[in-house]
Amino acid sequence: MIDLMKHLWKSFFLILLIGCFYTPAYAKEWRQAIGPWSWSFPKDHGTHPEFRTEWWYFTGNLRDSSGEKFGYQLTFFRQGVFPRPKGLNQTWAIRDLYLAHFTLTDVSRNQFWFSERLSRRGPGIAGASETGMDVWVLNWKARMEEKKIRLDARHEGMALVLDLIPRKPIILHGKGGLSQKGGGKGQASYYFSYPHLETEGKIKLPGVQTPFFQVRGISWYDHEFGSNQLAPDQVGWDWFSLHLSDGQDLMIYFLRRKDGSVEPSSSGTLITPSGEGIHLKLSDIKIEVLDYWKSPKSGGKYPSRWKINIPLSLIEIEFASLVSSQELLTSGSTGVVYWEGAVEGKGTSSGRPITCEGYVELTGYAGGIGGLF
Repeated sequence: MIDLMKHLWKSFFLILLIGCFYTPAYAKEWRQAIGPWSWSFPKDHGTHPEFRTEWWYFTGNLRDSSGEKFGYQLTFFRQGVFPRPKGLNQTWAIRDLYLAHFTLTDVSRNQFWFSERLSRRGPGIAGASETGMDVWVLNWKARMEEKKIRLDARHEGMALVLDLIPRKPIILHGKGGLSQKGGGKGQASYYFSYPHLETEGKIKLPGVQTPFFQVRGISWYDHEFGSNQLAPDQVGWDWFSLHLSDGQDLMIYFLRRKDGSVEPSSSGTLITPSGEGIHLKLSDIKIEVLDYWKSPKSGGKYPSRWKINIPLSLIEIEFASLVSSQELLTSGSTGVVYWEGAVEGKGTSSGRPITCEGYVELTGYAGGIGGLF
């Protein structure tokens, strides 16, 4: 079995290299994120195969009954390789690759674990439904039934089984869900979120004697699809998803350019306690980096503490990573080195004290972001 798995991984790496090399020749054949999208749920929780790149992103902050803090990330990527694959057996044709990342953070023990997967599309191996949320890579799964999302992922000593229930409606980011990532035609994605998901279930940590921790908390779900999101001069992004204790939620993304400036299309969304989404332009957001952490593995120097000010909404918060070393070195899947981890802090909203928690993603601080985006 071990030899078979090694052979499969070698095959998958070859497929990935083929896809990265040949995809540019087919770039014009993928549909671009241009103009309004006619949203239809639950269908749009499913895959959109006419677009080259798509991901389903789940992150969350959890606690057990004693108050111990944990974090998790479970992400599924679909990367189009050939828009119109050739071959008699279309079931096994190399049209899409499916990739997945799974992390667990244990705050009290200051530990972080990461696992990754990569597979071609195939029956029972990897795929995603076009009629609703049902995406899987081997035995890692995210599936929605009515209003409940079930996440299930296990790898060696890591495991999570979580139920996520939306407590706020779907939020469309950007202009009606069209989220600009640059000034060029098609440099955008269709992007929506469930920003506030009540979460309950269990997790298992490697090397910890407790079989499972029963946990509760709040999760965030992002779904994006597009074909040409980033401009050539963009080197990475900083993405924030934060839950504020006054009932508001905040999403911000900053796209960084090679010259050190921030892409003017960068923006955010403030979600009110009642679930209304308020679009934030770049000029509405003030972010200051207060500290950094340097990775001993990659050498990347990442922001680790931030101050965010949203003057129009009278929000000012300061927060930091709960565990410094929440870095993913994904040589076995996307090939991108990035930091994604649980954060926590406090501040004020309309002059009243609040706390906050959530997740931050940082790319481009330890090498390029590759061809997947």
